[in-house]
Amino acid sequence: MSSTLAGWLQALALVGALALCYRPLGDYIAHLLTSAKHLRVERGLYKVIGVDGDADQRWTAYLRSVLAFSGISVLFLYGLIRVQNHLMLSLGFPPMAPHQAWNTAISFVTNTNWQSYSGEAALGHVVQMAGLAVQNFVSAAVGIAVVATLIRGFTRSKTDRVGNFWVDLTRICLRLLLPISIVFALVLVANGVIQNFHGFHDLTTLGGDTQSIPGGPVASQEVIKELGTNGGGFFNANSAHPFENPNGFTNWLEIFLLLVISFSLPRTFGKMVGDNRQGYAIVSVMGLFWVGSAALLTFFETHPAGTALKAAGAAMEGKEQRFGEWATALFASSTTLTSTGAVDGMHDSLTPGGGGVALVDMMLGEIAPGGTGSGLYGMLILAIVTVFIAGLMVGRTPEYLGKKLGGREMKFASLYILTTPAIVLIGTGVAMALPGERAGMLNSGAHGFSEVLYAFTSAGNNNGSAFAGITVNTPWYDTALGLAMVFGRFLPIIFVLALAGSLAKQQPVPASAGTLPTHKPLFIGLLSGVVLIVVGLTYFPALALGPIAEGLH
Repeated sequence: MSSTLAGWLQALALVGALALCYRPLGDYIAHLLTSAKHLRVERGLYKVIGVDGDADQRWTAYLRSVLAFSGISVLFLYGLIRVQNHLMLSLGFPPMAPHQAWNTAISFVTNTNWQSYSGEAALGHVVQMAGLAVQNFVSAAVGIAVVATLIRGFTRSKTDRVGNFWVDLTRICLRLLLPISIVFALVLVANGVIQNFHGFHDLTTLGGDTQSIPGGPVASQEVIKELGTNGGGFFNANSAHPFENPNGFTNWLEIFLLLVISFSLPRTFGKMVGDNRQGYAIVSVMGLFWVGSAALLTFFETHPAGTALKAAGAAMEGKEQRFGEWATALFASSTTLTSTGAVDGMHDSLTPGGGGVALVDMMLGEIAPGGTGSGLYGMLILAIVTVFIAGLMVGRTPEYLGKKLGGREMKFASLYILTTPAIVLIGTGVAMALPGERAGMLNSGAHGFSEVLYAFTSAGNNNGSAFAGITVNTPWYDTALGLAMVFGRFLPIIFVLALAGSLAKQQPVPASAGTLPTHKPLFIGLLSGVVLIVVGLTYFPALALGPIAEGLH
């Protein structure tokens, strides 16, 4: 079978599988977010932590809960990493340096999973399981919980209550992420992903050399790494490692897992607001950008510039040789359009055009479909901006789903949109202005700039993938990228929760002749234009200095 035919078949199978899951999974998530019933185990947990499961919180209390939980998680994970040499199954690894431990703790709590270390050569099994894997669950749950509050802002009226963070967090982990992870972890194990508590085994190769083969509880972390759009690999090679991703089926399954929840959440949105057409409109925009990104990235990787690459038929350096350039491009596009960051090939080895597409995917805010929860609330913020702009253009009433969009709401939406570009561009500019940090670049010129831009884009958007070529495991980069992750995660959450509280207080207004229909093709086109113009063009000057300049060289 040709690589082109195989590529088309796996892409079509992926679309079909996601379409089949859209309705049942989206409806189920809506049910667990709106059900008044608590499971017995949930009631037990609420009693232990002293939470009233039937009490709703104001958006400010909800925010304090998010920040307190995340702050404690950072301290716990940092401490675990720093004392890992005293833990069981430490494999003899020493504790991480303070700046690297800080960066790693922040990374996993913010759902970024940026790694400035090789997993199999730095962390023992207890840290991987009790530290990293646990954060893969709860950080993903936080994103879904936050978008739930924004949806409640549209569905509730004349109230200052937007939900209960502890209830949302518990339900999402126990009823959604954990059951799916158990099922698919078994599927991964059945297909060759390892799951054990072994250390290193020294084996003799066919050439007579000795090679150390690591073991570990990989499948249990691999599945939530993808399902929760986390991305931190058990091994340095991430999803290119045969112990994490043994064959073509597991490669396809991992792409499916990193997309399925985020593509199903628009159905949850439509179900909760009582109009499934709204969910179809949002998922249509997400789907358009995902298809466009995958097509462009695949084109650039299969039609490279240069005599040698054309003679070879593709730019195969840095690609996963087992799966080919089509599968690598599909994985790269999907992982950068979500906040996953998992890779089955080296993004630094992408062609200038392919690397540029991966950069733009993250710069759009990772909204197609984005991270678990964060992609949907990012898209809903842009939908609010779209309605407001349309109102200014044609004199329609600026209202979305029965809620008026006044100055307060637009301030929160505008601050949300401006936050991440500011983090990315300021961080990149400071890094390029410091001689010591420029000296850490192994590549000069446009590609070297692209590597630094990619690092801050990935950190600021909580993605976690990287271009190689810069030495990021330094006190400065670990600190700067850690700050980019913190601000890139929690400042947008603050604005989303504030917006949810503002919308929930309003009295719904009935649709009128001046109301813009937000479920029709016109709105889908307007929203797509806002994504490209308002968000995408913000980064155009930086892209011109990096991948565009490199591609024209």
